[in-house]
Amino acid sequence: MSKIKNNYEAMFVIDCDLDSKEENATANLVAKFKAFIEENAENVELEEWGMRKLAYPINYKESGYYCVCRFTSETEFPAELERNFNINENIIRYLVIKLEK
Repeated sequence: MSKIKNNYEAMFVIDCDLDSKEENATANLVAKFKAFIEENAENVELEEWGMRKLAYPINYKESGYYCVCRFTSETEFPAELERNFNINENIIRYLVIKLEK
């Protein structure tokens, strides 16, 4: 029996002060999440939008590093992805949505 797979889009914003603490920390974090998504999903497309000003300050931060990822996965994976975003203190905000077919 095959499992149901849906298309999803995940956007996450990384703390822009991360690179001041450790060199290439932002790139390493993006690579970590991309690898995690690729392990659990198919048709992974990652777009790095780069540093952008936030619409409103979050934890006294004015800007963040934006990434958008589209993928196809089983219905259980987005909850696990959100859990990982929530655990990581360098992720300022995230949103995972199911796309229409």
